[in-house]
This record gives sequence, structure tokens and C-alpha cells, in this order.
Amino acid sequence: MVMKFEGSQKHICEGDEIFQKMIVSSAKVCGFTDESETVRRLRLLVANKDFTFKAGHWVDFFIPGVPMAGRFLICSSPSLLKQESILELAVKYTNHPPSLWVHTKCTLGSEVALQGGGEFFFDPQPSDSSVNLVLIAGGMGINPLNSVVLHVADLYRHGENKGTGYEMERVRLLYSAKNTSELFKKSIFNLTNVFPGKIMCSFYVTQQTTEISEELLPYVTEGRIPDKDIKEHISKDTLYFLCGLPPMMEHFSCHLETCKVPRERISFEKWW
Repeated sequence: MVMKFEGSQKHICEGDEIFQKMIVSSAKVCGFTDESETVRRLRLLVANKDFTFKAGHWVDFFIPGVPMAGRFLICSSPSLLKQESILELAVKYTNHPPSLWVHTKCTLGSEVALQGGGEFFFDPQPSDSSVNLVLIAGGMGINPLNSVVLHVADLYRHGENKGTGYEMERVRLLYSAKNTSELFKKSIFNLTNVFPGKIMCSFYVTQQTTEISEELLPYVTEGRIPDKDIKEHISKDTLYFLCGLPPMMEHFSCHLETCKVPRERISFEKWW
């Protein structure tokens, strides 16, 4: 998938300059699963121990024999890389050569190279003030926000185990996809069950053609994310992270500003 990124309204990403500063590492495909009919999740074993990323970042993905690089959003947590040297990407099927390779030619043991970056991330420090998060995802825009939710879960666990560090407040994810088969459901449901009242999610489907299964009904609404569902979660101690197609991001960032949310509290990635 070819993606063009625009940084948060607070930090504008200077793509090429940031790209040059990031570490390049070789990596080996150590697993893959089909997340949905059109999305494949890759597990990559990263060779360079100095390679790092923050929750919300992307990687440029270099494949031997494929002249064009792919830019994919990371969907795993920074702690998985730190503890196991594993990074995960969820790649949608398209005719773009890197995406096509992932879906048709990638095998266990395939070797690639990675270079990461971005100015869209959540990386609070222990001295930072506690905040709530509202995450708004459209389609494959769930990838960096899934990474953020996983990172938040790690912060909760660290606080429970150590009793020190950053004190994380609540997280609300509003996530829209074409239909329930395209939703990344399993990991998100697991986290909402492990951290009830702390991590919460609402799903929205815009082109559902089959009956929604009974177990999903309490969590899924047919239609787009309505403005009122965003307005319910506006407060002075909340940060807003948005990722999806440009029209969706522009609509919700304008809606938040209309609701008097300061621009510096709104971050977004636009992709297409």
C-alpha cells in the first residue's frame, strides 16, 4: 500500500529528513497469518538490536528484487520488539508491488530490510501528566492505533507490577471498517476484557451485507462514526489520535476544533 503521511497539527513530519536519521535493519519473516480476507499480518524478527520505534510509527519496507519500497504502519507494541526482537505489520492486499509480494510471494524465512520513523506517536514519560486518550481509526488506520492500545496496556501492567512510572488514564477507541470481517477484533476484545473500564472500544461498519453475529452485536453499530460519539468524550485532559483516509481525518479534526479542543491536543496520520 502506498501511503502519504501528514504529521500531527503540533508536529509536522519532515519525511525525508527523519527517514535519513532512522536505523536500517535486516529482518526475517518468522510468521504470518491472515487477519481478514484482504489483510495479512507479518511477524518479523529484527536483527539490529538498536532498531526501535514508538507506538504509532511506520516502517519503510525493502524487499530484495522489488525496486519499490513499501511504507507500512506498525501494529505491534514497542515492548514486543524490546523483549523478543519482533515487529508486526498488517498489510492490505493491493497491486502495489510490496503489498503484492507480502500476499503472494512472502514465505517463512524471507529476508527484508526495515527503516522506521514518523511524528505520530504516543510515548509518555513518567513525569508527564496523566491523560485520557480518544483514538479514531478508519480501515487500515487501525494499525498505529492498535500499537498505541497495546502500549497503553503495557503501561497499565507496568504500573500494577512496579507501582511506579506513568499513570495512564482511560482509552476509548472508535473504529470504523467496511464490515465485521475487516475489523481487527480479537486482540482488541482481549484487551477490553483484561482492562475493563480502562480500555474501551466501539466498532462501526459502513458496508455490512450480512447479519452481525450475536456476540458482536453489543459492540458494533452500522454506519459511520457519528459526531455525537466523539463529543461525548471531550474533556480538557484528553488527547486525540486519528488515523484513516484524508476526508475522514479532516472531518473529525475540524469537528474537534469546533468543539473547542486545542489544536495541539489533536494528532493525525492521513493515508491513501
